[in-house]
Amino acid sequence: MQIDVISDTVCPWCFIGKRRLMRAMALRPHIAFDVKWRPYRLDPAVPKGGMDRQAYMRAKFGDDPMKIVEMHKLIAQDGEKEGIAFDFAAIARRPDSLDSHRLIRWAETAGVQDEVVERLFIAYFENGEDIGNIRVLADIADLCGMDGIDVAQMLESDADATLVEREDQIAHEMGVTGVPAMIFGGKLAVSGAREPEMLAVVIDRVAEMAAGAPAEVSEDEEESQED
Repeated sequence: MQIDVISDTVCPWCFIGKRRLMRAMALRPHIAFDVKWRPYRLDPAVPKGGMDRQAYMRAKFGDDPMKIVEMHKLIAQDGEKEGIAFDFAAIARRPDSLDSHRLIRWAETAGVQDEVVERLFIAYFENGEDIGNIRVLADIADLCGMDGIDVAQMLESDADATLVEREDQIAHEMGVTGVPAMIFGGKLAVSGAREPEMLAVVIDRVAEMAAGAPAEVSEDEEESQED
């Protein structure tokens, strides 16, 4: 079963959603899954070199620091349940995520897309690394068995930038307003970082549909979750 996950590398709920999807798939070991990671840019207006994250968060959510602290606290609590040690205080930069999405695209060809996505999330949310930095992205590529030197050279060019931007545009044209958004077998879509048990039910319905059995389409559960 192919699962297309539309996400952004700077979205904490996408990290949580990834871990929950992995648990959902583990609940259905008899099904072979093929997960494809698709690009989505929550804020394409972020400059190429990124920007100070505290300034970005104040501009986005207001000058009340406690509002941001409480938001981070709630996200961290959900993340802890999925084995994620969010360290928002360590994140100095809010990067433009375009280059990280280019790396994810190339990782699919190399057969290590899921590992690259995982390491990008860990680098940004647990280690506070700037995943808009070419060196950081090249190191992640190396760790996942890709050629970091080749990746760095491609990132210094405009290779596949237009293709990633077009995929992002398509996602918006499809009506995706929040991420993660998961499309199961090209038949059912779920928005938000849903619990594994709920995702497993969706997997079952899609499997039934593929087998020719009637299945009730689940309600569209819109939930916009940003960084």
